[in-house]
Amino acid sequence: MKEFMMIFRSEEQVERPTPEEMQAQIKVWQEWIAGIVAKGQFVATNALGMQGKVVRGDKETVVTDGPYVEVKEMVGGYIIVKAHDLEGAIHLSKGCPTLSYGGSVEVRDVMVF
Repeated sequence: MKEFMMIFRSEEQVERPTPEEMQAQIKVWQEWIAGIVAKGQFVATNALGMQGKVVRGDKETVVTDGPYVEVKEMVGGYIIVKAHDLEGAIHLSKGCPTLSYGGSVEVRDVMVF
């Protein structure tokens, strides 16, 4: 099996969820990931924090606040899964909780060097 990364993107939330709403969201994510674990297709996952900087440059290095200074969309986290092919990884992504609130999942193959 090959490894694939799913990158979770969503619009930045204007209103903070209540603690109860956050717990409910976490439970949905845990159940979705547990399903992937049960199939033996889980490799790793992490959420990404809100702090960060963007480093750009060729001739001159520029560091800006970020990582979301130019866009409202943010990357919230990722999971690495095992699947036979891209279609299999896409099939796993279809249950991702971020889809239920307007987000998207970018599915990419992991290159092994």
